[in-house]
Amino acid sequence: MTKTLLPILLTLLALTACSNSKTQEAAEPTPHPTRGVWLTNVDSDALFSKAGLEAAVEHCARLGFNTIYTVTWNRGYTLYPSAVMEKTFGVRIDPKLEGRDPLQELIDLAHAKNIRVVAWFEFGFASSYKEAEGGYLLRQKPHWAARDFGGQIVSKNGFQWMNAFDPEVQDFVLSLVKEVVEKYDVDGIQGDDRLPALPSLAGYDSLTVAAYQTEHDGQRPPMNYKDTAWVDWRANRLNDFMGRMSRELRALDSTLTLSFSPSIYPWSKFEYLQDWPTWVKNGWVDEICPQVYRYDIEAYRLALNAIVNEQVAPEHHHLLAPGILLKVGDYIASDTLLRQMVEHNRSLGLEGEVFFFYEGLKRQESFFEELY
Repeated sequence: MTKTLLPILLTLLALTACSNSKTQEAAEPTPHPTRGVWLTNVDSDALFSKAGLEAAVEHCARLGFNTIYTVTWNRGYTLYPSAVMEKTFGVRIDPKLEGRDPLQELIDLAHAKNIRVVAWFEFGFASSYKEAEGGYLLRQKPHWAARDFGGQIVSKNGFQWMNAFDPEVQDFVLSLVKEVVEKYDVDGIQGDDRLPALPSLAGYDSLTVAAYQTEHDGQRPPMNYKDTAWVDWRANRLNDFMGRMSRELRALDSTLTLSFSPSIYPWSKFEYLQDWPTWVKNGWVDEICPQVYRYDIEAYRLALNAIVNEQVAPEHHHLLAPGILLKVGDYIASDTLLRQMVEHNRSLGLEGEVFFFYEGLKRQESFFEELY
């Protein structure tokens, strides 16, 4: 009888173990959907005092946000004391913030409220804003400048650019990102429509032209900066940098969230050489927050549907947290539009989003109190 019962008991034990294993697996906590907001040093005073940061964190916590994307690199300055910047340019921090470390202050305040902090390298490869000579970065290192077909420093929409194809420039920008990862307990880093990116006007500097000629039997790049093959060649070089950045940052901290907020594709590729669907496909990112900045719901639906149905494979949809325009200048998105955009996210199975930017929360208190 014992011999008869033994196989049955063993089978029951195996089934029980399997059941317990599945139960434990199902019980494991899933990552919280991103409830994010960008914190800027433009059109906002929050970063310019510890009291301002305390108020911002308290505000975000009360409204249910779990992630703050804080500007860390802007107009040629870091918003934390940087040994890299001090060594390279003799400037340790944005002069307006001398004597403080706003990034550390924010981390301490936010983590106490269980809010994640993502260091947002807003300017990426841009050197300055509305400074024709490229600001003090390019005054000190003119050989770092991106050049257009006419040999001028690349300037687009008010921004002047470093040459994102130059290994020296790449090493410099990556060293800033690594410095933050190594020095601070950040939960993630974020690049946007300027990291990695470069206006397609660029690529006519001597270094890039020589590299192109080496691969094209001595031919010079096309005069038409939007020539498809020429765009592809340059976008692939930025893809190579993106892959390198991903590998090196993961080697520093395997728990770090690699977040990116590019422009809408394919506009992003032909205007800024950002082939970001490839970044997602190749597993280089942990979160993608495309800037679906639209002023009416139909335009928003059209842009987001293209991302979900054509550009990002279903197995990567969980990486998506669309960027929603809340405030810019005097514009404030209405309650109705905000609700429609969030509802459309949910209808597509997207459980999170990021709002641009923090100051808009003050104008839409009741909406966010109900949302999260």
